[in-house]
Amino acid sequence: MENHLRPIERRVLALRAQGLDMEEIGRRFRKSADQIERIILWTLIPRRRLPIHQGMTPKERRVLALRANGHGYEDIAMRFRRSPEHIRRVESWAQLRLELGLA
Repeated sequence: MENHLRPIERRVLALRAQGLDMEEIGRRFRKSADQIERIILWTLIPRRRLPIHQGMTPKERRVLALRANGHGYEDIAMRFRRSPEHIRRVESWAQLRLELGLA
């Protein structure tokens, strides 16, 4: 239920559920009691949940496509303005995602 809340919001709600007053919670977070009340009110506002990114990033897809077309690490690195080592890491992460079935 509270998976979409930020850590401070979860902790403030937990302390409030324990029966602590706003002053004490505020003291623990170095915030005013008014700010703690606002944080609690903000938790009631519906938010859109961000999707968990499980597929490959566009950069990973592009690097794999360029490598499959025979481009070298230096060539790809120049296109992305990164080092060849960075491109190797991106490729290895993409390969790992493919092997784990996350792509």
